[in-house]
Amino acid sequence: MLRRSVSIINSKNSRTGGCHCGAVRFEVTLSDDLKSVRRCNCSYCRMRGSVIAAVAPGGIKILRGGDILTSYRFNTRKAQHFFCSRCGIHTHHQRRSDPNRHAVNVACLEGVSPFDFPEVPVMNGINHPNDTGKPAHLAGILRFESMSAR
Repeated sequence: MLRRSVSIINSKNSRTGGCHCGAVRFEVTLSDDLKSVRRCNCSYCRMRGSVIAAVAPGGIKILRGGDILTSYRFNTRKAQHFFCSRCGIHTHHQRRSDPNRHAVNVACLEGVSPFDFPEVPVMNGINHPNDTGKPAHLAGILRFESMSAR
C-alpha cells in the first residue's frame, strides 16, 4: 500500500520522527510497520486530519522535547493527544481503546507522508467500541490520487 520506499532503521519496525519545528524528536517501534495505517472520524480526529500508525506496546521513546509536549483530552478523557507547544503539530496519542498503547502521526515520521497511501481506512470513532460494546468497524475509505501520476 505504501507508494514509495521508506527507510527502516532496523528489523523491529523502528523509525524516528519529530514535529515541524524540530523541538520534539522521538523514536517509535511500530506494531506492523506501515501496513495498517488509518484515520478516525470522531470529532477531534476529523478536525485534526492525521493518518496514524499503531505503535507497539512500550514502543515510543521521546528523545528530545518531552518538556514542551502538550496534551489534550476530551469527552471520556481517556485518550491523550500530544502536540508540540511551539509549532502545534500533533505527534502521537495514547489510545482510548487501550491506554497502554499509542499511535503516531505518520506525517511526523522521517521519509513518510500521509499522501504515500492511496487508500486509508477510516475507523468509526463516532461510534467507538468503548461506547457501543460492539467491535470497531470502518466508516469508509479515504482515497488519494496524485495528479502528477496522470
